[in-house]
Amino acid sequence: MANQLKMDKVQSIESLRQLGWSQRRIAETLDIDRETVARYVGRPEAGSKPAQAPLGAGEEAGSKPAQAPLGAGNPEEGSCPRAAEALPAPQRKEGAAGVTALRGSSSPVRLHGDDNVCAASLVTPTEDSAAAATGSQTEAPRDGSAAAASRSACQPWLAIITAKLDQGLNAQRIYQDLVGEHAFSGSYYSVRRLVQRLGQSRDLPFRRLECAAGAEVQVDFGKGAAVVGPDGRRRRPHVFRLVLSHSRKGYSEAVWRQTTEAFLRCLENAFCSFGGAPETVVLDNLKAAVTTPDWYDPELNPKLQAFAAHYGVALLPTKSYTPRHKGKIERGIGYVQDNGLKGRTFASLDEQNQHLRQWEESVADTRLHGTTRQQVGKVFAAVERPALRPLPAERFPFFHEGRRRVHRDGHVEVDKAYYSVPPEYLGREVWVRWDARLVRLFNQRWEEIAIHVKHEPGRFSTHAQHVAAAKISNVERGASYLLSQVSRIGAQTARWAQTMLQERGIEGVRVLQGLLSLAKRHASADLERACGTALSYGAYRLRTLRTLLQRHAPAQQQFDFIAEHPLIRSLTDYAALVHNSFHKESRP
Repeated sequence: MANQLKMDKVQSIESLRQLGWSQRRIAETLDIDRETVARYVGRPEAGSKPAQAPLGAGEEAGSKPAQAPLGAGNPEEGSCPRAAEALPAPQRKEGAAGVTALRGSSSPVRLHGDDNVCAASLVTPTEDSAAAATGSQTEAPRDGSAAAASRSACQPWLAIITAKLDQGLNAQRIYQDLVGEHAFSGSYYSVRRLVQRLGQSRDLPFRRLECAAGAEVQVDFGKGAAVVGPDGRRRRPHVFRLVLSHSRKGYSEAVWRQTTEAFLRCLENAFCSFGGAPETVVLDNLKAAVTTPDWYDPELNPKLQAFAAHYGVALLPTKSYTPRHKGKIERGIGYVQDNGLKGRTFASLDEQNQHLRQWEESVADTRLHGTTRQQVGKVFAAVERPALRPLPAERFPFFHEGRRRVHRDGHVEVDKAYYSVPPEYLGREVWVRWDARLVRLFNQRWEEIAIHVKHEPGRFSTHAQHVAAAKISNVERGASYLLSQVSRIGAQTARWAQTMLQERGIEGVRVLQGLLSLAKRHASADLERACGTALSYGAYRLRTLRTLLQRHAPAQQQFDFIAEHPLIRSLTDYAALVHNSFHKESRP
């Protein structure tokens, strides 16, 4: 058998139901299950109203009359007797400042009176005590009249005070006007207490904002229709929906995942479908777009920022858990689900997107919108399409993005290829953004630090300025650099180095390195003397220079060629000798 509620709970349910409360609100207020409330609402035993004292019966009815709400002196002054009659007499419990508490409920109910409105709203015990402290308290009336209970000294001027509050005047200004214009004799604090209570009890309506043509679009995701593959497997994609706030022209597209790339492709496809881009895009705090939600200064995905800069649009994420900030798209999602996709299945994602395009043209664009009372497609074609910004010449270059740590060799890996970064970023993390043509590298502040041409896997791309000067060898610098360094030692050394390089070719590059190392250990004059001696001998080996530096050997002397000498016969003598020898051999 189900648990039975106590009689005070049952009577509280019936009292709140008579006030027009929903079953959900009653269940939350009384802290009971909503199905339990549904069982008792409308039951004969619960529906029978307990005996109530008639309005104004006072002590004769045996119960204390309900305290009249603020300004409820009589019907002409804006009273609401139905609110006082709504609660049964045995269950009324008086409190300060016109608060009527229900037994068995942790939250009292405050009844508000207005010129034209009679409403009941929940207040917390803290609010109740604050109202009791600020409100003017008077002794309970002895005449039994409910309208005479707990009146403020400002009661006769309630309508004037309410009108001035609607004008945006504060309590000080209202008090001054009452004294100067209406001979008010009460205190400023009574006016202030009344203004505070009126401000707590009055709810301002939501403000509807309409946008100019081309000013704004609102976007969101919802669940799409099921896609049944050839194997019978059912999958439900996400449906992207974009609505222009002025004309209510929409664009819908189904995608499998809510990734950043999918979101940007849907946005771009919508802009191309419209033939232009709006000024602002109002979006939800989805992870594909907003890295850190913040109503005042949100952190957006860098790729989304690049997309916005490419199309010249501003991105405005809404406040978290505040769907009314994008109310047009909230209803738009429900419209495409209920009207366009409900009860349908598709064989593929492309088939669903093709259906959505046809549905937008034949149904959504031709409908008479319930708010604007105009045909959506006609308003878009006549008013909003000319107001959209022109699209750029090229589409947004979609790229991939990620973090990379710089290796010990000063490179980062992207798609199994390697790209250099400045040496000061060794061992640190950098951002990498790449597409099919370029690889861009950024620091943590998103400042570009390098750009490379995309290479195939296994290749290295190294910029010369990214190699530290201390890590560039002399051989890598080239023979011209080495010869320029050798020429600083002296003319003999430079001449020996140039001749040696011509004689030995590529092998001479290392000899030049050795020559520069000798210059670090020996004086330039000694090295000049050794190079001059080696050059005179035609010796182009480095070990020869080392030996000459150790021995200090003198240079080789050169002698002139001698044409005649006493010890050497003339050539005619040798010619005669040869002639005679040939004749002797020829005789028989």
